[in-house]
Amino acid sequence: MFPAEAYLLGLKPLMQRIHHEMHQIDATILATVRPQRNSVNKAKEDLANATLAARELSHNIQEINSNDEKSEATVQEICRDIKKLDFAKKNITTVITPIHRLTMLVSAVVQLQGMASNRQYKEAAAQLEAVNQLLNHFERNWDVPIITDVREKLENIKQLLKSHVFSDFSSLGTGKETEETNFLKKLSHSCLVVDALEPSVREELVTNFCSRELTSYEQKFLGAELTKLDEIQRIYNQINCHIRTNQEIWKIFPASWHVPYGLCIKMCKITRDQVESIMVNMKEKPTVARLLQELKRTLNFELELEMKFGGGVPTKNIGDDIEETVDGENYSPNVSEIHMMYEMKFAANHDLVETQKTGIKDLSDSGGRFNFRGIISSCFEPHLIPYIEEELMQCLEKVVQEETWDIDEENLNNILSSSRELFLAIKKSYDKCKALTKNLTLFKLFKVFQRVLQAYATKLFFKLSTGGTHKQIKVSGIDERVICYIVNSAEYCCKTSGDLAEEVSTIIDPHYADGVDMSEVQDKFSCVITKALMTLVRGLETKFDTEMQEMARVSWGTLESVGDHSQYVNGIYTILKNSVPVLGELLTPVYFQFFLEKLASSLGLRFYANIFRCKKISETGAQQMLLDTQAMEMILLNIPSLDRQTVSAASYSEFVKRQMSRAEAVLKVILSPIDSVANTYSALFPKGTHMKLQRILDLKAILAF
Repeated sequence: MFPAEAYLLGLKPLMQRIHHEMHQIDATILATVRPQRNSVNKAKEDLANATLAARELSHNIQEINSNDEKSEATVQEICRDIKKLDFAKKNITTVITPIHRLTMLVSAVVQLQGMASNRQYKEAAAQLEAVNQLLNHFERNWDVPIITDVREKLENIKQLLKSHVFSDFSSLGTGKETEETNFLKKLSHSCLVVDALEPSVREELVTNFCSRELTSYEQKFLGAELTKLDEIQRIYNQINCHIRTNQEIWKIFPASWHVPYGLCIKMCKITRDQVESIMVNMKEKPTVARLLQELKRTLNFELELEMKFGGGVPTKNIGDDIEETVDGENYSPNVSEIHMMYEMKFAANHDLVETQKTGIKDLSDSGGRFNFRGIISSCFEPHLIPYIEEELMQCLEKVVQEETWDIDEENLNNILSSSRELFLAIKKSYDKCKALTKNLTLFKLFKVFQRVLQAYATKLFFKLSTGGTHKQIKVSGIDERVICYIVNSAEYCCKTSGDLAEEVSTIIDPHYADGVDMSEVQDKFSCVITKALMTLVRGLETKFDTEMQEMARVSWGTLESVGDHSQYVNGIYTILKNSVPVLGELLTPVYFQFFLEKLASSLGLRFYANIFRCKKISETGAQQMLLDTQAMEMILLNIPSLDRQTVSAASYSEFVKRQMSRAEAVLKVILSPIDSVANTYSALFPKGTHMKLQRILDLKAILAF
């Protein structure tokens, strides 16, 4: 406001304006304080009035509480008498209700007595249910004399009803059902009585009925000689005939009892024993195709029963379009069609076993699901395995005998046809079995596969045992191709058998999974591969005999000059050039490199040993031989280039140099001066013996010192 001295001229007016504003503010404060003083007095007056009102309200509340206590005491006084009346009414009702129920029970028992005597089963069933319900109310009063008497009378009536029902059922099948028009209806009503009785009565009645039915069924086959597979169809026809004849009689039983189902289960169990007897006592040995045909019929029969009791009708029997020829050669079931039935065959195997144990299974908990799968057809399994093994062994003999030991031009894998055909037969058997079962039968079949493959490996192994000694084997160019086919086939079998074991282990019951192993089979095929490759090596070694003899006949002690590598080296190269490309084309890279390493090792050792077959080696001769050694090394290093295949260059090159280094070391010792022979030998052969040194000195025509 006063940035310079000149501005001080306006100070007085400013002071006057400020004083004026101060007077206005003071006036406003006074005007505000005066009303506030009056309001303080008013507030004191209001507080006094409120305090007085609170005292009056507290007094009124005390009076109300006092009146409530008086009212409550009055109400309790009034209700005391009402509660006494309520207790009295409750006690009277408690006494009257049992007396009324007892009266009803006694009356109902008397009425039930009359119904039982007159065989009024339908009325007796309803009456018995009512009596049982009334009697349940007296469960705590069993020891009361009147209740004891009623219970004894009821037990006698139950025994009377039971005897009447069993007596009437014993007349079933004697012709009485045709004489009395309502006889079957009366038996149907009697089942209602049985339902009202204890469960043991129903079990006994059904057991007796089934026993009579089964006895009647078994008499049809009494004395029959069951030794042919044709009898199986006759048995199934008899079961169907028995069902058609008695289905009206079986309708007398309540549907919840499942008597027809349980009866058919028992009949199927008898039939399974009959089929098993046929399988054991067959005079003529059937083919696998014939067994499969009967198995197909059995599966269709089981399906018919299941559809019949399940309320459905199959539109087509599984295998109807499968060829019916049973002469053993033309029958070839379609696996995909039989698979549809096989897939669920043992899905409810546990339930089926329990059904056979208990006779009749209550299906109320399973949604009315009727299961006949495997009840008869399971007896075929133990007999199929030996036949399948024999069939596979015959197939093995056939494919080996028909093997040409050559391949078609279309065969890109260079695999023998016998190995492919054998695995096709194995796959066919495996597909059939895995659709049938994934338990013990599949495990047994897997063991059959093991034995068949081991037998095939043995045949391949003996095929390699050609003429000659252990180290001298003569093989022609054709023989070399056959050996390569055997290597590839053994490799194919080794891999495929492993894949088969892996697939089986994933689908078989876990209890058997640990036993699914093809390691022994794979080891056998691995032995075949090793034997085959070593046979190739021995065969080439035998071809080198002439060249090695030529090397030993050279006068190394009188050789005057060192020239190009010797003629025997050219011979070895020619042999390798003629054989290696063919082998490289047929063998896989892994086994081709294995073969080359074994060949390099064998040729290196033989060349080394052949040095000591020479009589004397002069310095010039040693130089020429060292040149030949280096030429041999180069030949071995260049072998892979003779064919399109490649090997691991670094490892193979190092391996070849290591194999040829011993021959080079011997020649370097021979080339060393007389005074440094010992030092050179010690440097090149740190673990060399005195005898070995003497042999080298003999070549150098120097006596040991």
